[in-house]
Amino acid sequence: FRPKVICESVACPAHTLMSRYVSTETGFGVPKDGWRICLAHEFKEKRKPFQARDVSLSNMIEHVSLGVRYLRWWYRKTQVEKKAPFIDMFRALPLRQIYGAPLGGIGGGSITRGWRGDFCRWQLNPGMYHYKTVIANQFTVCLRRGGQTVYQQVLSMDRPPTLQGWNWGYCGEYAFYHALYPRAWTVYHLPGQNVTLTCRQVSPVIPHDYKDSSLPVAVFVWDIENKNDYALDVSIMFTMVNGSGHKDDKSGGHWNEPFHLEKDGESVSGVLLHHQTPVNPYTLCIAAREKVIQTGFTVTRHQMAFSPKGTCSALWSDLMTDGRLDSPKDSSPPTQKGEEVAAALAVSCSVPANNHNSVEFSLAWDMPKITFGSRERIYVRYTRYYGTKGDAAPSLSHYALTHYSKWEESIDEWQRPILQDGSLPAWYKSALFNELYFVVDGGTVWVELPEDADISGGLRPEDGGLPAQPDVVKEYGRFAYLEGQEYRMYNTYDVHFYASFALIMLWPKLALSVQYDIAGSVVQHDPTERLNLMNGRYSPVKTRGVVPHDIGDPDDEPWVRANAYMIHDTADWKDLNLKFVLQVYRDYYLTQDEQYLKDMWPICQTVMEVELKFDKDGDGLIENSGYADQTYDGWKVTGPSAYCGGLWLASVCMMCKMARVLKCESVYQRYRDILERGRAAFDKLLWNGKYYNYDSSGQSLSNSVMSDQCAGQWFLRASGLGEDDYQAFPKEKICSALKSVFDLNVMSFAGGQMGAVNGMRPEGVPDHSSVQSDEVWVGVVYGLAATMIHEGMIEEGMHTAEGCYRAVWERMGMAFQTPEAYCEKGIYRSLAYMRPLSIWAIQLALNNRPNHNKTTDKDMGQGIRTGLCK
Repeated sequence: FRPKVICESVACPAHTLMSRYVSTETGFGVPKDGWRICLAHEFKEKRKPFQARDVSLSNMIEHVSLGVRYLRWWYRKTQVEKKAPFIDMFRALPLRQIYGAPLGGIGGGSITRGWRGDFCRWQLNPGMYHYKTVIANQFTVCLRRGGQTVYQQVLSMDRPPTLQGWNWGYCGEYAFYHALYPRAWTVYHLPGQNVTLTCRQVSPVIPHDYKDSSLPVAVFVWDIENKNDYALDVSIMFTMVNGSGHKDDKSGGHWNEPFHLEKDGESVSGVLLHHQTPVNPYTLCIAAREKVIQTGFTVTRHQMAFSPKGTCSALWSDLMTDGRLDSPKDSSPPTQKGEEVAAALAVSCSVPANNHNSVEFSLAWDMPKITFGSRERIYVRYTRYYGTKGDAAPSLSHYALTHYSKWEESIDEWQRPILQDGSLPAWYKSALFNELYFVVDGGTVWVELPEDADISGGLRPEDGGLPAQPDVVKEYGRFAYLEGQEYRMYNTYDVHFYASFALIMLWPKLALSVQYDIAGSVVQHDPTERLNLMNGRYSPVKTRGVVPHDIGDPDDEPWVRANAYMIHDTADWKDLNLKFVLQVYRDYYLTQDEQYLKDMWPICQTVMEVELKFDKDGDGLIENSGYADQTYDGWKVTGPSAYCGGLWLASVCMMCKMARVLKCESVYQRYRDILERGRAAFDKLLWNGKYYNYDSSGQSLSNSVMSDQCAGQWFLRASGLGEDDYQAFPKEKICSALKSVFDLNVMSFAGGQMGAVNGMRPEGVPDHSSVQSDEVWVGVVYGLAATMIHEGMIEEGMHTAEGCYRAVWERMGMAFQTPEAYCEKGIYRSLAYMRPLSIWAIQLALNNRPNHNKTTDKDMGQGIRTGLCK
């Protein structure tokens, strides 16, 4: 076996992103690795969201009843209830190729600053996104020499119709953006001034840290390089509107307030922007640190309130006069209805000739209590450390400005071993860290467990259930993230199955907390009858003994009312229960948390008993019918299938292992017998000599090559299993299947440069039988790549994953909004999706290589040169 040579053109787009950069300046302290783009870059490829007209005629005819039912439901939801649908098929997000690394820690809301410097994506209300560029939110530079202002410029390429008293239109060819999450750098060379500014944004997203990582705050460090033979006085002004560009910015009652906080010998000053909405009021805070340094004293001045409408020339002139702003001491009056108010903060410093200086800003937001659509109020995680009164913004700002250097030390310590690993390609280092944006910007909430909460579902440990408040949940809180910014369901479990690698490797306590929540919901029953849009029948919202599809919609009652998803009857899904079992043992394997395993064991037995009912032939293998697995719910399956059948065998294998760990010999023997029978049936029904057929129906498309057919083996390998007594699949068949997938789904699709298509026919053309079969799913591709690496196919795995990264980040312009899916041409579906966090499964697989710390570039190609599946 010898795959095709990788086309060198795959790497070209990375250079194309910087092709319009005309300066030679590289910035101050900007790392080599990451995603880099010139501010003047324009993406040539313009894709459109998947819509009804993109459905084939045959699929449209087959699902016409579903379309009618969805239309009726959508109308009632939007026009009668005045709520946003959890999936809106009529108002898909248009592609805006502008987003950058989000600001803030985990679970307290997020604000995204685009790669051109715009504040353009807002998630302050939990799980509810607002996409609006607030043009007045800017940084401005003022250079002064000999008491005279010689240069003043808004650091934005925009030329807006408002604020025309400001100097807009910075030339983007002199600047570039560089992201290595959770940090990002923007380098501005000031034409004709011999001055370079580097803005470094830092957010407290730190693995294994459960305090600072929860803080809703970010820091902007401005490094100023003066390459002139004379000194300069430099001011940086930060302007911010009280609000997010939402209509409630003009609802009235908002006001600004100056503050100064001195603590532990450190002084911080700034402006509090109190946003007084009836639901989820919050305070924004812009602040700066005053410090004595060798080259001069930084001076902070604020302009507490100005209107972001009109020319706003007075503020511009105020800064130009002396590089400072007038600083009123009193609060601004509350705004009238229809008015907006903004604030400005300027920091000045001296920069000697041929020298460097820096100034620091912070942006914080304080929304201690969040209210979901049900009006239930919950305290956000950071209130454990900063209180629930809504007065924490000054303290948050002070802490951020005085501790961000420690955050960066921790970030460097975490990232350094990977960044310094010469065997890893540059694209992978960028993808691995930058895809983590979704942990913060996935509509994420991280909340405290109320004192009276009971997550057990009512079944106590003595009856095979859970404690009311497990220690890990009580100590580390509850965590939830959306399936995607367009698919508004929390902790969608079939997708979390893939994404969970990022959590279990970096914030394992949060991963375990999610598992406890899911486990508690298994024993719950919600008999409320609800229409299933796919088949038109009514069924209970939640069936006892079944893992829920999700834990709820942020516009309703998350954690209270599960299964916001209502396309299918969620009692029918077979893969959700299996994915629960697989994650339980994987999490135990990676954390060695014995109490967790003991707590989960009875729940695992419960869900497996439910699954065993689908072994209708008694051959140890469960059967499917209709749309019977949740992940590929648009792709019909009949009888045992490669995907669900593989997950089933892996789950049985893990039940054997858990039984042995917990010394439950009778359970071990039972599942051992099922495993023996199931393995034989799986091979007999699905193996065709090269790979596992999609399903066992014998129909015309049952022999399609499914890219995810080895998902069960993936989880076994990730959990230290897959061999000897805990082998579910013959090694040679896994290797053959993976090679078939690489040959067909990867290299025979789009020139081998776009990852793996979900379904491919044996003759080398995509399977077009469903909406999903001819899509590429980025998160599935990363999982497939990890599986290949586990089996020794390192170069094939890395090439497979590289195709997705190059397509999404370098050609399609989807940085920091990686979609669920895209087709070969023209179409994408569901921007900013959870599943691509599965890239951390690749890192786990790389970590598990024998002697991986000694791996060289030569080793990286060994598997492909020998053609061996090691």
